[in-house]
Amino acid sequence: MRERKKNMLPEKLHDVLSYEGVVSLTTWTPEGPHVNNTWNTYIVEKDDDRLLIPAAGMNSTETDLNVNNRIILTVGAREVEGFNGYQGTGFRITGTAKLIDEGEDYEMMKKQFSFLRKVLEIKVEEAKQLL
Repeated sequence: MRERKKNMLPEKLHDVLSYEGVVSLTTWTPEGPHVNNTWNTYIVEKDDDRLLIPAAGMNSTETDLNVNNRIILTVGAREVEGFNGYQGTGFRITGTAKLIDEGEDYEMMKKQFSFLRKVLEIKVEEAKQLL
């Protein structure tokens, strides 16, 4: 499992991100929603409740974020116990996002994910366990 960061994100979310699973990223504008995907293990947690995700494409996501910087992510893992002892759990994460292409976080991510074009930086406002 991942090393626990000193931030406000729920412990169980850290556990979920230790396992592979699909992540749904939803952005929207007045024209409608757009959904993109990535993997749990691509998410890098920062100590200040930010999440960093490598963006190889995400062109439509970037276009949406230029109009509305709100984002919703869903993540889950069957390997992590959920409510009432049930197998599997998931989270809905809400916050604001932007794509970055320079700076310390970008350079760190580029070393880890050589395929990225930019880095999706998410400032988490809420991480709610759903399952």
